[in-house]
Amino acid sequence: MQLIAREHQRALKPNDFHGGVHPPENKHQSTGEPIGSIPLAETLFVPLVQHVGASALPLVKLGERVLKGQMIGEADGLISCAVHAPSSGTVVALEPVPMPHPSGLPVDGVVIRTDGEEQWCELRPCEDFRKLAPLELLDKIRDCGIAGLGGAGFPAAVKLAPHTGTEIDTLIINGTECEPYITADDMTMRERAAEIIAGVEILAYILDEPQRVLIGIEDNKPEAIAAMRKAAEGTRFDVVVYPTKYPSGGEKQLIQILTGREVPNRGLPANVGIICHNTGTARAIYRAVRFGEPLISRVTTVVGEALERQRNIEVPIGTPISHILKHHGVHRGRMQRIIHGGPMMGFTLEDDSAPVIKTTTCILVPTDAELPPPPPAQPCIRCGFCAEACPASLLPQQLYWYARAEDREKLQAYNLFDCIECGACSYVCPSSIPLVQYYRAAKGDIRSAEEEKEKSARARERFEFRKLRIEKAEKEKEEKRRARREAAEQARQQRQENTDAPEAKAAQQEADVVAAALARVKAKQASPEQQLARAQRSLTSAEQRVERLQKKLNEAPEDQRGQLAAQLKAAQIKAAEARQKLAEAEASAGDSAAGPSTVKAAADSSDSSPSADKAQDAIERAKAAAAARASMSDEERLAAELEALKARVTKAEARLEKARAENDANVDAFATALEKMQNKLEQKMREQNNRGGES
Repeated sequence: MQLIAREHQRALKPNDFHGGVHPPENKHQSTGEPIGSIPLAETLFVPLVQHVGASALPLVKLGERVLKGQMIGEADGLISCAVHAPSSGTVVALEPVPMPHPSGLPVDGVVIRTDGEEQWCELRPCEDFRKLAPLELLDKIRDCGIAGLGGAGFPAAVKLAPHTGTEIDTLIINGTECEPYITADDMTMRERAAEIIAGVEILAYILDEPQRVLIGIEDNKPEAIAAMRKAAEGTRFDVVVYPTKYPSGGEKQLIQILTGREVPNRGLPANVGIICHNTGTARAIYRAVRFGEPLISRVTTVVGEALERQRNIEVPIGTPISHILKHHGVHRGRMQRIIHGGPMMGFTLEDDSAPVIKTTTCILVPTDAELPPPPPAQPCIRCGFCAEACPASLLPQQLYWYARAEDREKLQAYNLFDCIECGACSYVCPSSIPLVQYYRAAKGDIRSAEEEKEKSARARERFEFRKLRIEKAEKEKEEKRRARREAAEQARQQRQENTDAPEAKAAQQEADVVAAALARVKAKQASPEQQLARAQRSLTSAEQRVERLQKKLNEAPEDQRGQLAAQLKAAQIKAAEARQKLAEAEASAGDSAAGPSTVKAAADSSDSSPSADKAQDAIERAKAAAAARASMSDEERLAAELEALKARVTKAEARLEKARAENDANVDAFATALEKMQNKLEQKMREQNNRGGES
């Protein structure tokens, strides 16, 4: 306990951090009147990403009527944040909308045409947060879309559920607001301190009552300090005041000021047992838990000499900045530019139709006299002022050279990502070099390269997984094929064994009888009598076709006679071939001159004779011929082929002579056939001579 007490006393005595600057504060311009409001805009542009992490997923459809506070975008993953309708109205578009961002690129969003009724959706208030478990409170905070209101917009529920494994012993509430011109947190602490303290109580309860709860405020906000101390009476919360120096509002710098602890490189405050939240975030958490209100509005500073009225307003998220400027009397002729944020860490808006988002702390509209444009950048003179001013103890000059050279390895080695982009180095640079812009661009390049590397790694993993999957499938297929082969081999062996059994022999005999019957049918189908009948039918059909074509040729006009003559010639050749086949069939039947009666008698005698014996004889002759061919040598087989060819040539010569004697129209066809047979005979004779020479 004594150790805790000593550390508590040290916490109340603020420390200092390296570097820092003291730019003109310009806080008084916007603190002259209470937090106000403006009329509701006719159209609200609500981006689906207003926070660190993934964009929300839209839950509404075109033409749908939404109520104030209704969720219109749900968080997509752990590091994401829900988005709600700032007012009641109709969804008129789901499309990219302008976004206040240094890139100027639009993002997916929901466009709502307001109806002016401000009709709320059903809310879930909670009068006593202690009746709920911390996890239930985290769910309410997550569902209400609470994000950090003082920095990059990190989802509050994620920050309150650290996964570092380190015990959280300190809760810090950041009321510093060190950026020049911005007074949103200052005015919120002055006017709504009770709600902030109520939110701090909820945060402490969720974190299991950490040992210390410190509320840090710079000494240039006496009214806010007094209001917060009064609201914290009766609690164990300590309001710690420390000297004003920019950028003491940086998370790591504030932790060092209040506790003396240093957050490690690329580490988080939770790594050293600390959770840090903004005062505006604490108030938003209170309203989310107590009244069930989602984060649909925020306090924003509207300031600059180009405006007739400078103050803080609570404005619905999604309100176009042009609408805000219109109700503050903007002088377009005097306006130098529009800055989203302060002059140190803010960026220029090219499109004033961009809306207010959860991280819009300030809209600065200066004149040229108020905020002169920076002079052209000059070469670095290596003065070292930037290193002295850097609150993160970096070497800005080296980072600048490596950023220009696009040396990513050196940039990371010199801890580029520890840079909080506060602009202190650019502020003190006598050469007016825009150092922060170089660092911001280098960070973007490194993040893009890392994303590409991760994509490549994932693609390689997918490829390797697919390769393994294919190899596994091929292996399984091969195993199945091998199993089928083994099963087939076993079945074959089983059949072989069964063949030797008496039952198998009987089955084999029965199969032989069936095969013999099929052979008899085939022999009957190929009988000379049936061949003769088929030849007669073929000849009759061919002659009829010749007659039809001849008739068409006689009746056809002159322009069609050539084609019909060619068809007639082809039909005559086919008729001659059919006539020749009929003659061969008649010779095979026994007597070519006998005519139909002889054929019928031959058929009758064939029917009266035992067909089974004829079929058997045909089978025997075929077997004998096959056996004879199988037993022949190559020379003997060639000699047999030569004899058969010589016989066919002799027969073809006789047929050609007969055709010439009878003046047959198919003499040319017979001559061509004879020539082919003679060529084949000569080829076989040469083959025989070559074999004889080799032997």
